[in-house]
Amino acid sequence: MAVTLYGIKTCDTVRKARAWLDNIGVEHAFHDYKKDGIDRSRLQGWLDELGWEAVLNRRGTTFRSLPEAARQNLDADRALALMLDQPSMIRRPVLDLGERRLVGFDPALYAAALET
Repeated sequence: MAVTLYGIKTCDTVRKARAWLDNIGVEHAFHDYKKDGIDRSRLQGWLDELGWEAVLNRRGTTFRSLPEAARQNLDADRALALMLDQPSMIRRPVLDLGERRLVGFDPALYAAALET
């Protein structure tokens, strides 16, 4: 199974997820979407699968520093535009297992997903 972890290298949660995958011997590629960006079709696929509310990181400083008007009346299209413009607004990490994705890091969910 090809596994790719998407995130930002300096994020503590991403570091934990990468270390966890390494510790259990899961080979994975890492894509830093702050450094390497994210393409529209991939991000749109995540939003279609998971919902924009699950993918948009509203707790991060990037989102919280937006003007109030930009944070109001969000919908899928506006959220997509925000995340494409500033990938640090994408919740992290995103674990791509090929046929499905997980957002965030939960060792129990990762273990269950990797068993199948």
